Amino acid sequence: MSDNEQVSQDDVDSMFDSEPKAGMDLNEIDEPEALRNKDEQEFDIGQPMAGDVSAIYDIPVQISVVLGRSTMQVSQLLKLGRGAVVELDRKVGEAIDIYVNNRLVARGEVVVVDDKLGVTMTEIVKSDRA
Repeated sequence: MSDNEQVSQDDVDSMFDSEPKAGMDLNEIDEPEALRNKDEQEFDIGQPMAGDVSAIYDIPVQISVVLGRSTMQVSQLLKLGRGAVVELDRKVGEAIDIYVNNRLVARGEVVVVDDKLGVTMTEIVKSDRA
């Protein structure tokens, strides 16, 4: 992405503002009008695209949800077997961390939807960009 194609933090935050429906599949999300007509869109060279976030919709991201962490020595790790319990640094009911491309972006809660685990975002974490 060139310097002329920056997206503001407000644009990114607005993508997280809407409340997801319980059990909603990502494939059920409506495609924005801007994406449906992307062949009709034309931008002049150097024209800022901050108002049009459809330019970033095709960028793949890695999402990780961290339930907790634990530290142990390799010798302890090798002694673990089936049924072993590893104690994490989180308490029951405490918010879990949600990372996008290894950057903490939100906190949330684990939910169960149709026998599958999911995550509900409860807080967006704003970080200073260096």
